[in-house]
Amino acid sequence: MTAASLLSGPRDAFVRASSEDLQRARAAVGRLKSRPPSLESLRTWDEATSAISDASARASLLRSVHPDAAMRDAGERCEQEAEALSTELALDPEVYAPLSKIDASGEDEDTRWYLFRVLREFRRAGVDKDAQTRARARALNEELVRIGQEFQRNIRDDVRSIQVTDLEGLPPDYARAHASGRITTDHPDYVPFMTYSRSSPAREQLWKVYRQRAHPGNLGVLDRMLTRRYELARLLGYESWAAYVTEDKMIGSAQAAEAFIERIASAAEARARKDYEALLARKRRDDPAAERVDPWDSEALKERVRAEQLGFDSQSVRPYFELGRVMEGIFDTTARMFGVEYRRLPEAPVWHADVTAWEVLEQGRAIGRFFLDLFPREGKYKHAAQFTIASGVRDAAIPEGALVCNFPRPSAEPALLEHGEVVTFFHEFGHLLHHLFGGHTRWAGVSGVRTEWDFVEAPSQMLEEWCWDASVLQRFARHVETGEAIPAALIARMRAADEFGKGLRVRQQMFYAATSLRLHDRDPTGLDTTALSAVQQERYTPFRHVPGTYFHESFGHLEGYSAIYYTYMWSLVIAKDLFGVFRREGLLNREPAARYRRAILEPGGGLPAARLVRDFLGREASFDAYAEWLNAP
Repeated sequence: MTAASLLSGPRDAFVRASSEDLQRARAAVGRLKSRPPSLESLRTWDEATSAISDASARASLLRSVHPDAAMRDAGERCEQEAEALSTELALDPEVYAPLSKIDASGEDEDTRWYLFRVLREFRRAGVDKDAQTRARARALNEELVRIGQEFQRNIRDDVRSIQVTDLEGLPPDYARAHASGRITTDHPDYVPFMTYSRSSPAREQLWKVYRQRAHPGNLGVLDRMLTRRYELARLLGYESWAAYVTEDKMIGSAQAAEAFIERIASAAEARARKDYEALLARKRRDDPAAERVDPWDSEALKERVRAEQLGFDSQSVRPYFELGRVMEGIFDTTARMFGVEYRRLPEAPVWHADVTAWEVLEQGRAIGRFFLDLFPREGKYKHAAQFTIASGVRDAAIPEGALVCNFPRPSAEPALLEHGEVVTFFHEFGHLLHHLFGGHTRWAGVSGVRTEWDFVEAPSQMLEEWCWDASVLQRFARHVETGEAIPAALIARMRAADEFGKGLRVRQQMFYAATSLRLHDRDPTGLDTTALSAVQQERYTPFRHVPGTYFHESFGHLEGYSAIYYTYMWSLVIAKDLFGVFRREGLLNREPAARYRRAILEPGGGLPAARLVRDFLGREASFDAYAEWLNAP
């Protein structure tokens, strides 16, 4: 039985397996406490934490995707139990004591780094505090798990919609699929409507209800989340949650994160102003008295500028991106780069009929297993993410993962993707490859995507670059009716059009990053989170805050990323630098891909991220490639 098969079976079997994993972890910890400190102690701890981590990961996926609400509820409870045990052990001095006495001076670098990380996490949990402090820290951690689940559940379950009569400008297949006029806040509905609809009042209506999701419920949930995080940080000796959560990242401190946000925002300021002025000029062609661009008009105006001034209509590429061919293209591209193949597992049990199961093979041997859950449905996670199902460990277990996305569902007509959705697919597949290739480490605790958090996005962001290259796209992007490969001239126009609006996109990301950080860098007592979010929006973007909208209540990253949304841009700076190697040596050249796999992906979190980058590039990471990209004409 694979780990994933538990998600498709009866609820009792899932709950029982989760309980057995936790019992196995407790038994391992019992052995750890009873034996003299040695490297075997670290192996035993690795066994215990791996069992807890995989139980928690499976439960997180279950609560995020299962079609049965009772199963989702069971996933929440199992995740709470796993996280509670994890917190209990991290605060147990009798567990910490033997581990802290291990002499790893003669061990390899991976082992020394892993032991360093283990001991650091014990100290950051508060294991060295008095019993009363440890008890309160445990209670806060357990409460924060429940609060986070509630925050995400409120977003996941709140799908809103509007009713429209005007579908002018929408792609024909979209208009036919929405003949009833009902447009929901799910991404396959929302994104095309905001881009192509010619009706500004309808866009405004949809934009507003999109930013009312999870309101008012998450207003109080977020207040509780911030209050408990702050209390926990202060309990552990930190000035704020932001100070606590940045300490073990590449960036090192909340002050450094703030400085990074300001550096990026400043670098993009002139370009963003120019982008906005172009949008306002285009709006004034239709409304000479216009004084500003409203946020619900932004994407539609960008589309008009790209079509009229840059000769690119984004609808023109959709027929080249049929979902099945895009998936084949991702498989073919990464198989060529990394020397692997993908095999469908049609008999594998899955949690929904939409889900497909796959194996990754290398020289005929399975090195990983993954599941694709690509279409929206009621009760499912609303964005796109890679979920861990099982961590791999060398010579013991292969890694398993899942891609959860929300792409248009094929029907009587093929599912045609926006190019942005193609980018999303490549991005999430980059995370999956990191999990699978990095899932063969000596220690389960550093398996897969367990690098410093502000490096996690770099491999996925780098793989996005393959979506823009003609030599890659022409291998799979073929017109759904004629079979013609996407013309190189069209790709060139698409790339040029993407340059427009780059400044606004970067500044928007800094709005998200600043909101994330500044909600967490202070005592939240009496904090008006809506006002704080509004101030950040108007500081980093040219768009006014609209009263009656509550972006932050459906900002799902506040649950997982908390204060560190900056990590997306930090990782992008690194990704642009890493990509320079492929730009010089060839995107489908297996030689740099093999070096990249060995240096960046396969170590997982087994070495510091800065060391991984240095091993691949032969030097420290540089800002230069990012600056070149940002300032490209």
